[in-house]
Amino acid sequence: MAKNRPRTIVVVALPGVQLLDVSGPLDVFAQANFQLPSPGYRLLVVGQERGLIQSSSGIRLVADLSMEEARREKIDTLLVAGCPAAPDVAPEPLTVAWLRDIAPMTRRYGSVCTGAFFLAAAGLLNKRRVTTHWAAAERLAAAYPQVMVDADAIHTRDGRLRTAAGVTAGLDLALALVEEDHGHDVALRVADQLVMYFRRPGGQLQFSRAGNAAIAGRSALQEVQRWIVAHPGVDHSVPQLAERCGLSTRHFARLFRHEVGITPAAWIESVRVNAARQSLEAGHAPKQVASACGFSDPDNLRRAFVRAVGVTPAEYRKRSASMGKADSGA
Repeated sequence: MAKNRPRTIVVVALPGVQLLDVSGPLDVFAQANFQLPSPGYRLLVVGQERGLIQSSSGIRLVADLSMEEARREKIDTLLVAGCPAAPDVAPEPLTVAWLRDIAPMTRRYGSVCTGAFFLAAAGLLNKRRVTTHWAAAERLAAAYPQVMVDADAIHTRDGRLRTAAGVTAGLDLALALVEEDHGHDVALRVADQLVMYFRRPGGQLQFSRAGNAAIAGRSALQEVQRWIVAHPGVDHSVPQLAERCGLSTRHFARLFRHEVGITPAAWIESVRVNAARQSLEAGHAPKQVASACGFSDPDNLRRAFVRAVGVTPAEYRKRSASMGKADSGA
């Protein structure tokens, strides 16, 4: 019966594709098939040509169909997998034209990781809220100013458009699509089988070190910055730091902002949050971390940490502990 026909899911894999951007979402849909009375999805990998595609890791996968052959398919969901080189290499015009033709004919379309660059080149992301890998978010926004880039989102939904952040976020996106199609219970069983979060806590910036304070400015300022990094728990008032540089408080604050790009207070908070991350990853409790890293109390640490990382210190410590157990085989 037509109502039982499986939905065709197409993942577009281009040369140099990130393998997990392809295999991750497909495994989620495949696991959903096991949880349903009859298969809910038909899974296809589409390449520029039919046959072997070399991934960024060197492993090769096989495209079921070429882009031209895929024109004859009734595609329900189209996802473009990312390539590490995508932000640096202009997509081939034929790929852009194919996406521009095919995406509007699907029920929903989107991207995983830097696959967003291919959709953006086809004009399919203009005035839409999207996400991509945190490390590529600024470049996507700069290259395509009409695209509204959310650098922290794990995945986004904007009308028919769906986008996922970096790499493993493709699994989160696919799970959300399964929930859309088959409901909460089926999606929850899929998450249980794949040992993944049903709802991942926080955003993707908790995995980013991009906000870490960088040493900058003239040598006197750099010396002060190294002192702060080495002693994050010390009281670093602007007058004290200015005295270390042999400058007036006002001149030091103005010079620091001009040469480093942010205020001394903001830079110090960034250093302390980074120190707190390292301490939490080592298993220390938030109360210990707050005093050791220069925060007046755990609430002050919590506010700064959520502002910078997107999750609470307790949540971050719990995630780090879970990852440590997985790495050790516990």
